[in-house]
Amino acid sequence: MKRALLLLATVLASPAAAQTVAITGGTVAIGDGSAPIQNGTVVFRDGRIVAAGAGVPVPAGATLIDAAGKWVAAGMVAGFTDMGLVDAAGVGESNDASAGSSPFAAGIDIAPAINPASIAIANERLGGITRAIVSPRANGSIFAGQGAVIDLGADADPITRARAFQYVELGEEGGRLAGGSRPAAYAMLRDLLAQAQDYRRTPAAFDGRGRDSLLKRADAQALLDVLDGRTRLLVHAERASDIRSVLGLVATYPGLKLVLLGATEGWMVAREIAAARVPVIAAALADLPASFEQLAATESNVGRLRAAGVEVGISTVGANDAPGEHVLAQFAGNLVGIAKVPGHTGLSWGEAFRTVAAGPAGAIGMDAEIGSLRPGRRADVVIWDGDPLELSSAPTQVFIDGRAQPMGSRQTRLRDRYLQPQEDALPKAYR
Repeated sequence: MKRALLLLATVLASPAAAQTVAITGGTVAIGDGSAPIQNGTVVFRDGRIVAAGAGVPVPAGATLIDAAGKWVAAGMVAGFTDMGLVDAAGVGESNDASAGSSPFAAGIDIAPAINPASIAIANERLGGITRAIVSPRANGSIFAGQGAVIDLGADADPITRARAFQYVELGEEGGRLAGGSRPAAYAMLRDLLAQAQDYRRTPAAFDGRGRDSLLKRADAQALLDVLDGRTRLLVHAERASDIRSVLGLVATYPGLKLVLLGATEGWMVAREIAAARVPVIAAALADLPASFEQLAATESNVGRLRAAGVEVGISTVGANDAPGEHVLAQFAGNLVGIAKVPGHTGLSWGEAFRTVAAGPAGAIGMDAEIGSLRPGRRADVVIWDGDPLELSSAPTQVFIDGRAQPMGSRQTRLRDRYLQPQEDALPKAYR
């Protein structure tokens, strides 16, 4: 059996191989909010989904994979991470997520620095994560720069979309970065946007060359892309009043395409967020008043946002992400459990899985490309040995862009190496 699976993975990874694959007999999780489909079929060809659901015909000549007794799900999308930018958080030389001494802020583009060989990428792929929304971190300015969407495939080209969004830090941290208060952060935000407009009107006269200038030419151009709606503005705001202030930016700059990050108190202004049609990448399970901007934290936040009609994805923002982004599956499972607690608002299974699939993809305007098994989407497909939202389940096979991925990582190699330790004359590294 192992030999057959290895042969299948090798064949599917070859560019010259047959490009139509049909996975049959499993419980199919589309990722778009719909309920799981028993005894379903998923077909993909040339890296794209052809069909997924019940009664899907199997094309002649397709490579067949029997998933009976298993689940076949859309690959999960990590909603906010520094994956590929950081190897060791405590080692500055390996951390490219922030640049506190740089003269640039909004103009920073992280895409060229993403390391596809990062150990974290293989680890998260084994946990069912197939795409990630990778963001710089603010340090020195409320604007951190332009984030990217990446795939977690075992190849040298991880970028799905560069400059997918601009990240800005508001709230308590934004106030600190701007000089000590929220009013200072909002003054900086509006001034930098106004300077970008000045650059548009008279680029030749724009003076952004001095080191002490708040805005460089690269920053100004990046912010014009934001003002014109070509790049989404991802704003970290937790407090309800901060969220209202962010929503108010559209009155001055109607071209903005806003995305809220965190939004712990979002449930308090859920109707306003829904009316503004602003998606949220939420802190998944924030339930404690960990700061003064999170006093109204509740595990029902995500459920209440969805009930109000807000597009929601979840993330590990504000949580201990040391276990890795694959814990998002556990978070989503908890949202299902919360629905069963009297007085709480959770999600159905389909809606919970959506928060780690089509939800984050839709928040950044890529739900027509990734995040579900709908026809035409990239073939990011994960076969699980059980319910993906159950803690005991694990992926048995992962496809990204229709290509079978290696099911190993540095962690699994270390596990296998020391599973049955034996004494020897020399350490294993010398053998």
